[in-house]
Amino acid sequence: MKTSRRSAVLPVPVRRAVRKLGADIRDARLRRRIPVAVAAERASIGRSTLNRVEKGDPSVALGIYATVLFVLGLVDRITDLADVRTDAAGLQLEEEQLPKRIRSRRPRKIQPPEQGA
Repeated sequence: MKTSRRSAVLPVPVRRAVRKLGADIRDARLRRRIPVAVAAERASIGRSTLNRVEKGDPSVALGIYATVLFVLGLVDRITDLADVRTDAAGLQLEEEQLPKRIRSRRPRKIQPPEQGA
């Protein structure tokens, strides 16, 4: 297997996640009984690129992964990957930054205009 410089510097969990994504894409294609040639044509990519996607090659552009997911009817899941509502760590950090108390400002007393002399 050929290893590019880019994939060599990826953290192991990232490589595993991309490999799993590729395997899941392949499984989804097979469950739908879509041949490689048809899926590649629908995604406007070559069969070799689709094979690289299904192997979880991290050098393939994210847009191509998204297009293949679109072909499989799974593109809507991408929108939830980093959704702020499901970002537990971000929400916790945000909560820690909340002020302990909020002081209300006293309304300023309006001085009546001085009567002319």
